[in-house]
Amino acid sequence: MSAIALEGVRKSFGTHEVLRGIDLGLEEHEVVCLIGASGSGKSTLLRCVNLLEPLDAGRILLHGEEITRRGVDVNRIRQRIGIVFQAFNLFPHMTVLRNVTLGPRNALKLPREEAEGRALHLLERFGLADKRNDYPDRLSGGQQQRVAIVRALAMRPELMLLDEVTSALDPELVGEVLEVIRELADGGMTMLIATHEMSFARDIANRVCFLDAGRILEEGPPNEIFQHPHEPRTRQFLERIIQAGRL
Repeated sequence: MSAIALEGVRKSFGTHEVLRGIDLGLEEHEVVCLIGASGSGKSTLLRCVNLLEPLDAGRILLHGEEITRRGVDVNRIRQRIGIVFQAFNLFPHMTVLRNVTLGPRNALKLPREEAEGRALHLLERFGLADKRNDYPDRLSGGQQQRVAIVRALAMRPELMLLDEVTSALDPELVGEVLEVIRELADGGMTMLIATHEMSFARDIANRVCFLDAGRILEEGPPNEIFQHPHEPRTRQFLERIIQAGRL
């Protein structure tokens, strides 16, 4: 049984069909990177998996449970799926510790002591323990994004979705966030990652999917996709990436 399975997923905004029949499955502990030009449907696909966007057709199953069926408890499903966006979305009026414990205390109903213990363990693991009483505006962009990842992990999700999490960062801060994701992959976290960081995708992914105009045009192991792409559109995309010095 797949950890997550998308079957015939379609999504339109008005007359524009953004996802045009996506079939994709991730096995437990697998890391899949979605690559493609802006507007190819990567972010929309992640938002559909997290039930932030309703499907127009198709279905999504999480460990065999159809999470897109009518009447599903959306909040219960979102507790099982962590998502981190480009924007950090931290609450500016809350300390790092409050940001991280909010979900476990409110959604999971954990006692304060247990939620804070879980949060402090994660903050320590990712080099942020000394920032626990700081407010987000005192942190660098890289630190804020790491806190956003820790906040998602505090819910102990079965699946992590990462949507271009380094796009808003200065280049020198990208590495510290990618290192956190690499550690999660090494620890066996199942992840679906939309990224423009091609070198990172090549290093971390078990499989790479190239999206073009709302379809998965090509997928396979990173070395196969990056070194021997079959589709002309994939080759064109990667040639432009290489010319830009990003692979």
